[in-house]
Order: sequence, then C-alpha cells, then structure tokens
Amino acid sequence: MHILLFDIDGTLLNTGGAGQRAMEQTLQTVFDVTIETKGIPAAGRTDRAIVTDLFAYHDIEETPEVWVTFQETYFQHLVEVLPTLPGRTLAGIESLLATLHERDDVVLGLLTGNFQQGAQLKLGHYQIDHYFQFGGFGDDHHDRDDVARAAMKAVIEHQQAEVDPDRVWVIGDTPADVRCGRAIGARTVAVATGSFSLEQLGETDPAHLFENFADSQAFLGLL
Repeated sequence: MHILLFDIDGTLLNTGGAGQRAMEQTLQTVFDVTIETKGIPAAGRTDRAIVTDLFAYHDIEETPEVWVTFQETYFQHLVEVLPTLPGRTLAGIESLLATLHERDDVVLGLLTGNFQQGAQLKLGHYQIDHYFQFGGFGDDHHDRDDVARAAMKAVIEHQQAEVDPDRVWVIGDTPADVRCGRAIGARTVAVATGSFSLEQLGETDPAHLFENFADSQAFLGLL
C-alpha cells in the first residue's frame, strides 16, 4: 500500500493568493490594521507560524481568544475571496487524483501548512476535497516537521496499523516539503509548480523531482 501525502498550495492548487488576501482582510476587520505587512515569508510554512508573525509584526497580543476570533473571521473571508481570484488546479492534478483514487493500492492524504478548515475550503472550492480523508495540518505547529509527524499519526489512525515510512510519499513544491518528508523517513517528491524552481528544489535532494504533473504517467510509474 502506498500512502501519498500531498501539499496543497503550489502543489495541487494555485488559489491566486486567496489565503494571503483573506488574512490581510481579517487583520483589517478584527484589528483595524491598515498598514501593509512586509517581510513575512509564507511558502512552505504553517498558517500557525505565519499568523504568529503577523501578530508580532502588528503588535497584537496573542491570546487563545484572539486566535479563535482570527480563525473564524479568516475562514469567512477565505470563502468570500476564493471565487474572486484567478485560481486553478495545477497541470495534470485532476486526472492524477482521479487515477490514484481508483487504485486499491493507494491511499491519499494531506500534509499541508494550512489550517485544517482552510484546507477543506480551498480543496472544496476546486472540487477535489473528496479525495482526501485525513492528514497533517498547520493549526497547532510552527515547524513543518511537526506537521509531518502529525500526518504520520493520522496515517496510522486511518490505516489502523503501523505503516512502514518507506511506503509513505510526501509530495510538495518547497524545500520545506522535502525536509519534513525526510524527517519522518518518507519518500520525497518535489514538483516545481510553486515559487521554487526545478534547480532550487534539486538542491534539497528529493528522491524524485518533477517540473509538473502534466504527464501523470511519469509519476504513476514510480508506484
């Protein structure tokens, strides 16, 4: 059995920056923040880490109540923003997921920095949410390696059995995806459909490297 854990942004989807737009709107709605945020990286990071940096940048006290309010408002804005931006599923993804879904030797999951509800909203908007039943998400962890460990726990719970890490594949578009996959002993697949080039991803030494999944047979051949 192959367990495939997919990243979302830059790997499955390009939302046109919906997450960032929704976070900016949330800062304005909840905290009356109108100044531009600069210098906070997002690619390969967890939403928990990104929002923690946003709070620090804008001198917002980080409390449990603030977190609940931020998330609830962010999800509302995300629903509103997604249809307004020129997002899309990335090349070959829809046919690849459909093919994998039909195989009885493959289980599909997620390993993403998105909040779990944010992940569901993004995937649902592009009508590919039904392929994924479990995963690791960015609600609680700042470090993506910890998200990978959470994803492995989710794999074991879903399979109701111990899983050989060599049967787990982590697929993503950033160096952080490669590193976190390596942290759990999984096979790593990097795809240059996000903000990192083929050369940059190659420097992280993933087990497999693709320009994109337009030719899904090349990826399927690995299985």
